[in-house]
Amino acid sequence: MPGPPASRRTREEVDATLQVAKLNAAELLPTVHCLSFGPGTSGAATGDFCLLELDPALCQQLEAGHSFVIRGDKDEQAVLCSRDKTYDLKIADTSNMLLFIPGCKTPDQLKREETQSNIVHTEYTTEDLLDQIQASEEEIMAQLQVLNACEIGGYWRILEFDYEIKLLNHITQLVDSESWSFSRVPLNVCLQELGPLEPEEMIEHCLKCYGKKYMDEDEVYFELNEDKICRVTAEMLLQNAVKFNLAEFQEVWQQSVPEGMTTRLDQLKGLALVDRNSRPEIIFLLKVDDLPEGTQERFNSLFSLREKWTEEDIAPYIQDLCGEKQTIGALLTKYSRSSMQNGVKVYNSRRLIS
Repeated sequence: MPGPPASRRTREEVDATLQVAKLNAAELLPTVHCLSFGPGTSGAATGDFCLLELDPALCQQLEAGHSFVIRGDKDEQAVLCSRDKTYDLKIADTSNMLLFIPGCKTPDQLKREETQSNIVHTEYTTEDLLDQIQASEEEIMAQLQVLNACEIGGYWRILEFDYEIKLLNHITQLVDSESWSFSRVPLNVCLQELGPLEPEEMIEHCLKCYGKKYMDEDEVYFELNEDKICRVTAEMLLQNAVKFNLAEFQEVWQQSVPEGMTTRLDQLKGLALVDRNSRPEIIFLLKVDDLPEGTQERFNSLFSLREKWTEEDIAPYIQDLCGEKQTIGALLTKYSRSSMQNGVKVYNSRRLIS
C-alpha cells in the first residue's frame, strides 16, 4: 500500500484503508508492507512508477551492475535498451502481483515468522533515463560512425558531402607530397600542415572517418582505409551523373583515387548498381539510405528499379532489414519469388509492381 513519501502510516491509517477497500483484516496476514518512494523521487505519485518484468538474461545484467534505458518519443512505442541490444516493451495487466524488494517477506515467510500485527515500511528509488532515439547506446554510436557524424560543442553533426571530400583531398594530397605510406600517416604533422587551411578538429575527424588510429612510440598515426577512400571517390563521381558508362567510369574512378590505391566494384556494395543487361553496360548511384525503411516498401522500390535480381546484387540493399536471427535468404523467400535464368537463380516480386 503506497503511502506519502514524507510520512509513515500508523496502524489506525492502515485499518482505515482496509475498511475503505472492504477487506477483513482477520482474513489477512498480520504483516502489512507500506511502500513509499525515496528522497530522490520526492513528490512523485504512485502512478509515476511501473513494475517491469524481465527475462532471466536481462535480470542477470542488472544484478551484474549494468543499466538499461527506456527510449521513445511521446508518439512512439517505447523500447528498452541495454548496452548493445534493443527490446520491445509491452504493457501487461495482471492481478495478485507479488512485489519482491529488499526486506520484503513472502506470504509463506510471514505465516511462519509473524505472530502479531506488524507494519513494515520499505523504501526504494528509481532513475529516469528516457531518451528520444529508440536504440541502445552501442547501436546509436555505431550508426553515428557509419554516418561519419562528428561531435562539435556537445552536438552531433553530419558534414556536408562536398566539405568532407575537401578535407579528404587535403589529407591525401599531403600524403602524396610527403611520400608517406597510407598505413602510417602522422596526426601531429597533418595538424601542423593543414591547420592553417581547416580547423584541426575537422582534420582529425576526417582521419578517423577514413582511417584507423594507432600509437607508435608515443606518436599518433592513422592507417588510411583504401576501400573507404575508393568508395567515397566513386560516390563523388556518380552523384553528378544519372547513369555512367561502366567502362568509362572505371577508368575515371581509378585515375581519381590516390596513386597506389586500387578500385574494385565490390567496394561499391550498397552504393551503386551495375546494369549488365544494357549495351553498353552502365553504373548508377543507388544508396541504401535513399531507399524506404519498411521491408515491403523496400522490396517494392527495388523491384521497380529492376525486375530480376541475383542474391549477390540485392543483398547489400536488404541486409539492414534482417532481424537478429533472420537471414537474407529468409527475407527473399518471404518477399520474392525465385527462378532460374541462364543457370543463375534470380528473384522477382511476388506482386505486380506498377
